[in-house]
Amino acid sequence: MLLTRRSATLGLGLGLAACGRSQQSGADAPPQGSLAWAIAGDWRIDPERDQWRHPLQTLLFWGLQGDMTVLEIYPGLGWYTSILAPYLKANGGHLIAASFDPHRGSVAQRETLAAWQSRFDHDDELYGEISETAVTNTGAALAPANSVDLAILANNVHTLMAAGIAERVFAGVLAALKPGGAFGIEQHRASSTGLQDPLAGTGYVQEAYVRALAQEAGFEFVAASDLNANARDTRDHPFGVWTLPPTLRTSPLGQEDNPRFDTSPYEAIGESDRMTLKFRKPSGSAPAAP
Repeated sequence: MLLTRRSATLGLGLGLAACGRSQQSGADAPPQGSLAWAIAGDWRIDPERDQWRHPLQTLLFWGLQGDMTVLEIYPGLGWYTSILAPYLKANGGHLIAASFDPHRGSVAQRETLAAWQSRFDHDDELYGEISETAVTNTGAALAPANSVDLAILANNVHTLMAAGIAERVFAGVLAALKPGGAFGIEQHRASSTGLQDPLAGTGYVQEAYVRALAQEAGFEFVAASDLNANARDTRDHPFGVWTLPPTLRTSPLGQEDNPRFDTSPYEAIGESDRMTLKFRKPSGSAPAAP
């Protein structure tokens, strides 16, 4: 399995890099290299979302440490990458980003990947060398077997389900993790009644379904947290979870925005109700075959 190392070439990211290298100041500034420092950095993407996503508490719940090898699955535009990469770089860790397939992904997916690369591929001083792999339909390895301390899948279980590859990717995560390694999942949470839509068309997934996916792949359940719960989320929205912030969709996917659609009730709800789960690869797991 080929890992594509990030280019050290400067260029597109110079403006971002200059911003990212500015130092935090003041008596209350977090210690350089700490997780709080990475979260407080002005290189962050949309830090206003912290009130809903609680990155410090969530990453500590998952067991993140600075010297780990971390696998981030579907990093999107890099909301978590902008925390993980500086923190791991400062502490001798390593980040592997398994994103969309650049050869077979949709136009939107390829654009998202290009935006991620334009931000993170051009500042080794801040972000370090991030290894890039792809989540594919062929089951290619996400990372070398038994090499990862912590894998993270944030708000994308439904994306895997829609593509019909959830079971395969969960198995790939298990193979990539070291025995005893952790798998942290954050996901829009459906109500626990009724049947789960196997394609997760609303973006919401039942917690029991996610637990079953992980346990059938071979994971041990460790703990659940309501860190990212939102009791105001009724889950009954005209355009699924994307009706809520940060997307605030006003029309069905693929249609033009509807300027008459009132988003204020959904802004008042805030971001979705989310499960936050931690699983572990059994310590006695046999090494994966090469």
